[in-house]
Amino acid sequence: MSTAMFRRKPVEDITDDTPGTGLARTLGLWQLTAIGVGGIIGAGIFALAGAVAHETAGPAVLISFLIAGVASAAAALSYAEFAGLIPRAGSAYTYGYAVLGELAGWLIGWDLLLEYTAIVAVVAIGISGYFSFLVGELGLDLPAWMLGAPGTGDGHVVDLFAVILCLLIAYLLNRGIRAAARVETAVVALKILVVLLVVVVGAMHIDTANYQPYFPFGAGGALTGAATVFFAVFGYDAMSTAAEESADARRHLPRAIVYSLAVSMLLYVLATLVLTGMQNYRDINPTSGFSSAFAAAGLNGLADVIAVGAIIGILTVMFTFMLGVTRVWYAMSRDGLLPAWFAHLHPVRRVPTRVTWIVGAASALIAGFLPIREAAELTNIGILLAFVVVCVAVIVLRHRRPDLPRTFRLPLMPLIPALGIVFSLWLITFLDPVTWLRFAVWLVLGLTVYLTYSRRHSALNRPD
Repeated sequence: MSTAMFRRKPVEDITDDTPGTGLARTLGLWQLTAIGVGGIIGAGIFALAGAVAHETAGPAVLISFLIAGVASAAAALSYAEFAGLIPRAGSAYTYGYAVLGELAGWLIGWDLLLEYTAIVAVVAIGISGYFSFLVGELGLDLPAWMLGAPGTGDGHVVDLFAVILCLLIAYLLNRGIRAAARVETAVVALKILVVLLVVVVGAMHIDTANYQPYFPFGAGGALTGAATVFFAVFGYDAMSTAAEESADARRHLPRAIVYSLAVSMLLYVLATLVLTGMQNYRDINPTSGFSSAFAAAGLNGLADVIAVGAIIGILTVMFTFMLGVTRVWYAMSRDGLLPAWFAHLHPVRRVPTRVTWIVGAASALIAGFLPIREAAELTNIGILLAFVVVCVAVIVLRHRRPDLPRTFRLPLMPLIPALGIVFSLWLITFLDPVTWLRFAVWLVLGLTVYLTYSRRHSALNRPD
């Protein structure tokens, strides 16, 4: 049994691809970059930045984003080397399987199934803050039962809007990756225009007095804020699961990972400068920061535009992570670790329709009936552990197989991946004990599935 747990998929076998038998390779460099930017920029700018500035870091929320960005960049460069080396679906699951063995790959893949699905749900719930703001501005009076999960307000029964969004994204992904990517690219372009509009117009209303005191919660507040906003500076990891749908994954994926993180961090820095300059951190609305700031400045029309842009823009985060979870699930099923029924592809569109609808329904249930805090507690720990696995694996593989052809080579090896490991483990210490408990339960369930099913049905367990 121990031999089976540590068996590895040879990298040469993973990179082998038979045309016409797998996912459709249609994505170019800029479509991949758009998917990455779509996964990174979303609630981080439109909601999370305001909440962290108001409650945790004050104007030093900028420092929080920079710290989180450095930690994320260390992992991003590790992903980039793997993306150019192993252009297959599955991301951290596939990389871990190839380098650290079947059990390590299984555990990180199993964990990502829950984490990515929960992120889709959390983002759907987060959109409701801007949706509620917009509804109020339009003077509409919707029934209370449809405006939130039970326990989040008087008369709330279900967050119907969040449920519909999850199912809408599942429908879009099932239309085929080419059509879905076109919609994603267009929406990302619109989102970037909205952020630039916020920055340019907002810069004209900055009062530098609002930057004082810069560390109202002390330096510790900025560090704590970094652990919180880290949720907003990954997304490239989910984008890397689309490796098998890239027209030239070896060349394009590493560049798309670097480009998407660089563009996103620049926009985060500019946006947080404007937000904390327009309003004193005490007055920033933690749920709809920019819309409220512009409304306070007398720019109500622009506030409505930002609210609409936020709702549309955050949809791209849902798209990226639902794409991610379905491709991880597909890869695990194709490898035999989960039933092959889940790996079924649509004969024309070449997308895993079954798992896409299952993930759409599961995320809809979480978004509709769990408060955002409880749903958010299902996220983060798995992503951080995935980063640790990828950073460890890139060091091990560089030592074990320095001869492999790499289209992108991580600089300053092993310093940068070591920084990614340290930062990720440090950020994990900030997570709530409840998060650890739920993670442990999910992990035990995963081990049970592996020992009773996956180990025996693995493709590596079959001589042919």
